[in-house]
Amino acid sequence: MPNRRQFLKNAGSAAGVMFTGCHLLNPKAHAQTAAPRRRQVMVGGRRVTTIDVHAHVIIPEAWALMGLKLGSADPSVIDGVTASARFRTMDEWGTDMQALSINPNWYTLGRDLAGRVIDIQNQKLAALCAQYPDRFVAFATVALQYPDLAAQQLEEGIGKHNLRGVGIGGHVNGDELSAPKFDPFWKKAEELGCLVFMHPLGVPELGKRFAGGGYLSNVIGNPLETTIFLSHLIFDGTLDRFPGLKICAPHAGGYLPSYAGRSDYGCVRSPGACDGAKKHASEYLRQLYFDSIIFTPEGLRHLVAECGAGQILLGTDYPFPWSTTTVDQVFQTPGLSDSDRRAILGETAARLLRIKV
Repeated sequence: MPNRRQFLKNAGSAAGVMFTGCHLLNPKAHAQTAAPRRRQVMVGGRRVTTIDVHAHVIIPEAWALMGLKLGSADPSVIDGVTASARFRTMDEWGTDMQALSINPNWYTLGRDLAGRVIDIQNQKLAALCAQYPDRFVAFATVALQYPDLAAQQLEEGIGKHNLRGVGIGGHVNGDELSAPKFDPFWKKAEELGCLVFMHPLGVPELGKRFAGGGYLSNVIGNPLETTIFLSHLIFDGTLDRFPGLKICAPHAGGYLPSYAGRSDYGCVRSPGACDGAKKHASEYLRQLYFDSIIFTPEGLRHLVAECGAGQILLGTDYPFPWSTTTVDQVFQTPGLSDSDRRAILGETAARLLRIKV
């Protein structure tokens, strides 16, 4: 995902929330465009409620509390994408609902300030979802640098604010989330049975290698961090200590689903390095979830072959222009049954996020 500040000039707000956007440079022209009819997605003659699990949002008040500036935009008077404009785009794409998440930028904060940031973010997310219950659910935010506090915030986010899961980064200040100190958080997530949506924060230590053309810090870096995150959860034993965890990895799980065979064989070559895992790496794929951002029908076909259609959730990375034809891609993917398509488009997400459809 691009640097968020690059998109703030195209941002809008509703219910105290900023929607970052990138497809509008002339909001007045967009406002004059007739709103399209909502696309009705049908599979086998049945209407499917489509649910996008990978959609971003910003809470301006939280940024202000952290002393961060939103470019030249004033959160109270923002030109650009409003909630209604987001809904128009969703209608064009065939997206009925979005599960909103916030990429963590608070992991370096002290405990008190982090607590205040999380409180305001979760309150504003809850208010937004209450205002538009047929379009939004949201993932709670937590101060994961304090695992005990994060566990408390998660319980409050789910129980008090009716948030449907939790969003986290791929590491916390360079620490892998498989470290035992994070177990209180994982234990609480397992206990609550909520979906944990991880979004990579990048691999800054590879900045020099990523320099140059190709936008490598994102194109390679984000899937790489996802791969590292999942591999540590496997080989450091987190998924065995907490087998009931429901974890969704974006960007189709990075490189792990396509390269799990090498992870398996690595344990043959160096068995002592794999003592932390009770199963082959490839076996864990069937207990993890992945979004569908893989760009081609063949890529999605292969992801389904490796992980199972029931483990794949629709994702767009909205409002960043990574995947604007996600629904169409599901229909273009060879070998999928109607049941597979319904699962990917929304049925699995509805179950995991407790959405009544």
